[in-house]
Formats: sequence, structure tokens, C-alpha cells
Amino acid sequence: MEQFTNDWTRRNFVKATAAISAGTLLPSAFASRLEHAVDDSIKVGVIGCGGRGTGAAANAIKAHPKVKIVAMADLFADRLNSSHGWLSNDEEYMSQVSVPSEHMFVGFDAYKELLALGSIDYVILATPPGFRPAHMSAAVEAGKHVFMEKPVAVDPVGIRTVIEAGLRAKSRNLSVVAGTQRRHERSYLSLIDRVQNGELGEVVSASCYWNQGGLWVHDRKPEYSDMEWQCRNWLYFAWLSGDHICEQHIHNIDVVNWAMGGPPVKATGMGGRQVRTDPKFGNIFDHFSVEYEYANGMTMQSMCRQIDGCASRVEEVLVGSKGRSVSRPGFAVINGENPWRFDGENRNPYEQEHVDLIGSITGSGAYLNEAQQVAESTLTAIMGRMSAYTGKTVEWSQALNSKLDLSPQSFSMEALPVRPVSVPGKTPLI
Repeated sequence: MEQFTNDWTRRNFVKATAAISAGTLLPSAFASRLEHAVDDSIKVGVIGCGGRGTGAAANAIKAHPKVKIVAMADLFADRLNSSHGWLSNDEEYMSQVSVPSEHMFVGFDAYKELLALGSIDYVILATPPGFRPAHMSAAVEAGKHVFMEKPVAVDPVGIRTVIEAGLRAKSRNLSVVAGTQRRHERSYLSLIDRVQNGELGEVVSASCYWNQGGLWVHDRKPEYSDMEWQCRNWLYFAWLSGDHICEQHIHNIDVVNWAMGGPPVKATGMGGRQVRTDPKFGNIFDHFSVEYEYANGMTMQSMCRQIDGCASRVEEVLVGSKGRSVSRPGFAVINGENPWRFDGENRNPYEQEHVDLIGSITGSGAYLNEAQQVAESTLTAIMGRMSAYTGKTVEWSQALNSKLDLSPQSFSMEALPVRPVSVPGKTPLI
């Protein structure tokens, strides 16, 4: 197999789409259908009906009055029914929810049944991240536009699947938007535009943080198999979540990559499991600290923690030769030679993501394919986790070409032993 290099994705995006220019993109099948059909609704299927999937469906509904949720799929019937019940009974959303019982699918293969529905225009992929590469690839193969939550994979094998699916999507003029909503938030768009136009000068260092208390945890019920317990408690298993540096901290990492124009070249990290030591917390860490180095020598200090009773901080800091910026949702400021503070209005970025995706699908906005950028930021987080888990410095090419695959050998509601907690200096780098 061809080795993936630092610029592999960019070269191949260009190669795969050389015949398609920004000014000559063919109108989508959806846009063509809109011109002639009586039913001009934007039909959406939801794969993964937990809190984020339900929220994303609600965001899509609020993004456009013609959105209609027409199909839903989940591993568990209770989650599917709960999500459908809430959406279809809430006065704010119910008029745009029309999911017949035959379009409600349950099980590991539920996504395949949903994707087989020819009427769906785009799908929301919001299962635990470990399933995302397979679902993304299948959605593109089925000819669907895609909204996929971050992170988009939990290991390098999955990352390569997403990159390749993104290339296929672009060659077919399928739109892809990712749940890195800061890239759709006006305060961040305004800040990054100023950074890239030189108002900070040369960026010489960066830091980013997602430090907060603990999140939800579900105790195991006697009737749960290993697989069911892990899937219902997915935050705490690396094969499902990628650990919280990947599942949560990716937002902040993505902002720095965005500002720098691409991912770092290496990572040296540390972390551990100091407080969440009970087996109910699976096999993830509760804190990480990673130094990332970019191609120009600039370093970024990344820090994330999920421990109750500690200081909280969720933001990004860029230090340049002309000033310093600080950003967090709804807030962005530059201090220095070119002082600035965002004082505009932000539309809910979770809704704006879908506004922008629909604009891309219909041709009323710019064509969007965010597969590459979210794959790069996800791999940046994975690279940091690989370094912290093993105690080794990990280079980008190592991470991108790694054979690390955290997926179980089979997907069924059976026995699934929990992988041991990683020990730096002992856990091998794969």
C-alpha cells in the first residue's frame, strides 16, 4: 500500500478531482430534483440516536424549514425510540419529523438499512466515533451527503478509511461537513482570518486546553453483555471514543491546526489515570499533556483533563510576533499591535454547520468537503494519545501509516474483554 506522507491528502484530493473545478461543479442530484419535484423537502436520516445525534437532528431542523427527518437508526431500540419520541412530540420540531416504523432500524447493521433508502439526501453520523469510518465510507458509497460528528476515527486505520472516503465523496460531488463547529462560528472565522492575514505577525507558540470535571458514567447492569456495556458506556473505552483527548479536546487542537494551515509533524505527550481508576471507567486516561511541533518549528502545548474539583479551562491561545489571541466559544480577542475584539452576533454554530452543509448540497453556498481537515485534526489527537500511552515521541508519518486498529474482531452482543489500561514505557508503539 502507498505510504501516506505529510501532504498525501492534499495531493490526492487534487489528483482525484482534477476534472472538477470550483466553477464547473455539476449540480447535485438533489438540486436537480428540487427544480422538478413537488416534494422539495431536504430528507435527512440519522445514524446514532443518542444525545448528540438527537441534538444534531434538532439542529438540522432549525437550520432550514424544508429539512425533514425521515429515517433513524441506532444500535439500541430504547435509544432509537427515546430520540424519535422526543423529536416527534416537541412542538418546535414535530412538524419536520416524519419517520414511519419501517424506517426505524436497530442493530449493528441498522446503518446499512437506512443508507439503502434512496429518498435520503444527507445523513447525520453520530454514533460513538469507533463506528464512524465504516459509516462514513458506506454513506459515500450509497451516494449520500454527510454530516459527521467529530472525532471521525479512533485509530490510524480508521483515519485512512475516512481520508479515502473523503476523496471518493469529492469525486462524486458529495458534500461533507464535520462537527468541528468552531469552523462555522463567526467569532472564530473572524479571528482566524485576522491571524492568517498577519495581524498577529508570525505565530511563534500556541496552547490549547479542555480542562473540566468528570462526565456521565453508566454502571453495568446484570443483563448487559460485555459489548452492550461498553457501547452504552462508550466514553470510557478507547476503541469507541478514542479517549477524551480525541473525543473532546479535538475541538481545541483543530483550531490551532486551522490557524497553522495544517497538522503538526510530531508529538511528545504524557498522561495517566490518577482519579478514574474504577473498572467502570474502562481503559482511558483522565488527563493528558502533549507538546506538538509544527513544520516551521512552532510548538503548541495541549492540555486536557476530566477530574472533578480542579480548575477548568476551555480555550485556545496563539502568540505571535505582533500580539496574542485568546479564543473560546462566543469570544475572541487580539491584544498587541493590532488590538481587536469580536463584538458581532454568533448564530448557534451547531445550527450553522447544517446551514452551510445544506448550502453546499443545494448549490446556494460554497461546495464543502471537510473530510481532510477533520481527519488531520483527529489524527493529531490520536498521535498525542499514542505518545502519552507509550511514552514515545510520535512523528506524523508514523501515526498516519500506523497499523494500530482498535476495532474488535467481530461486532455482536457477546463477550468482549476490556483492553488493559496503557502504561507509558511498557505499552508498545504500533
